[in-house]
Amino acid sequence: MSGTCPGLQPPADAVKPVRHPDAPAPGEPLGAHYGQCFGCGGDQPHGLHLGARAGEGVSITAEFTVRPAHQGAPGLAHGGVLATALDETLGSLNWLLRTIAVTGRLETDFLRPVPVDTTLYLEAEVTAVAGRKIYSTATGRIGGPDGPVAVRADALFIEVKVEHFVNHGREEEIRAAMDDPDQLRRARAFEVNP
Repeated sequence: MSGTCPGLQPPADAVKPVRHPDAPAPGEPLGAHYGQCFGCGGDQPHGLHLGARAGEGVSITAEFTVRPAHQGAPGLAHGGVLATALDETLGSLNWLLRTIAVTGRLETDFLRPVPVDTTLYLEAEVTAVAGRKIYSTATGRIGGPDGPVAVRADALFIEVKVEHFVNHGREEEIRAAMDDPDQLRRARAFEVNP
């Protein structure tokens, strides 16, 4: 971790994260947690359509291709889109813990521009857990796992109950997600982001 932000430094009593026994096996795709999610949902025409796979321990890999709809400066990915990709990747780690958590803090470093039509390869891992706080880190590389580092982030996620979403989300979307007959999709709909 970067260590530059005190809010992202695990306390001395933090513990090593433990992968949940029911977490997907290494290499298994995680799939979208919610179809309308801008980060991973397949129902968002201009979304990232980020695809993530379970890794070893409490880690994942993910990829997304920067499209023209994702640009900020001409021909380059918007920094907010890159931060979204990092946030989505980091949030997906919580599925390996089987914990519902939201982003509490995200510190992002932009190291090089990411051109449109580039595939960004992301790796993320949970580094520590302290009570309801989950500390994690991610790196995004251009073109593949050995490509140059373009972005990186450290994050703090906070464990919440499903009521967090019920109390703050729009009723029609909450109801649709809660009524989904697929129990796995229903559980995953509430896994990441505020």
